[in-house]
Amino acid sequence: MRWTPRGYGGERRAGDLVKRQGWRELGVLAVAIDDERLTWPEQEMIRQLGEKLYGRPHARRERS
Repeated sequence: MRWTPRGYGGERRAGDLVKRQGWRELGVLAVAIDDERLTWPEQEMIRQLGEKLYGRPHARRERS
């Protein structure tokens, strides 16, 4: 028998599912600035909001 604390173990939720639930249940938006579903103006707006709220990013990492 294996025992793990509550919240550990089991199935891991997909990233998009976590983001969707965060938006619908908490009003929290998590979006990658280079998400292919966004147009350039939308990406630019997200970048500007991020910089206004949190400052410029330290380094941009490549997405695979």
